[in-house]
Amino acid sequence: MRQGRLDEATKCDRSRKDASESATLGVVDSLIALAEAITECRRCERLVEWREKIAQEKRAAYAEEQYWGRGVPGFGDPAAKVVIVGLAPAAHGANRTGRVFTGDRSGDFLFASLYRTGFANQQLARHLDDGLVLHGAYVTAAVRCAPPENKPTPEERDNCRSFIERELALLAESKVFVALGQFGYQVVSSILGIRPRPKFGHGVVVPIEQQADEIGRHVVCSFHPSQQNTFTGRLTE
Repeated sequence: MRQGRLDEATKCDRSRKDASESATLGVVDSLIALAEAITECRRCERLVEWREKIAQEKRAAYAEEQYWGRGVPGFGDPAAKVVIVGLAPAAHGANRTGRVFTGDRSGDFLFASLYRTGFANQQLARHLDDGLVLHGAYVTAAVRCAPPENKPTPEERDNCRSFIERELALLAESKVFVALGQFGYQVVSSILGIRPRPKFGHGVVVPIEQQADEIGRHVVCSFHPSQQNTFTGRLTE
């Protein structure tokens, strides 16, 4: 009898594991399809013109490199509990490398922090094939193309909204949403239905309305890890 119960429990565990793995594979496939749509998007004429201009002209230090010059999808663990949302790709960072927060000083700061806290297998992010893997975390941006002066227009923000809406819906295991900067905070809080929206501030934690059977979900506000913030000491490790 005991062995029978054990066998039954083992079967149930295997069934749950198989269902979980199947669900994860479904999310991965959907994220891949979303990534393809993002890289092919040409909705915003100004952003397309700018990202491609930068990719052609290049910075002298990267003159021999092939720039990405397209929309940049999110990156990370499809079963992430923590989702980190930035503003947009940097002109000579993700717009060059093709991976969010990769190849610039902001990314150096971010991924070093993720490495120290156990979310990343290494602290450096240089290019698409550098071996970086995230565990329990996913990194994305509110706008997917590099904007002039790092300032997307409201229309460009809204054109990109469907991408991050879909992304957050697919990342169903996520519980904590880290908004890097006020721009990301406004987009994330709007999508997650936070009303009224508390004022942005570094370290501000905003609870998200949830069902009775859900574990608490929150938005955490942080200054963006831009050079302006890290070099001046406004944001530290």
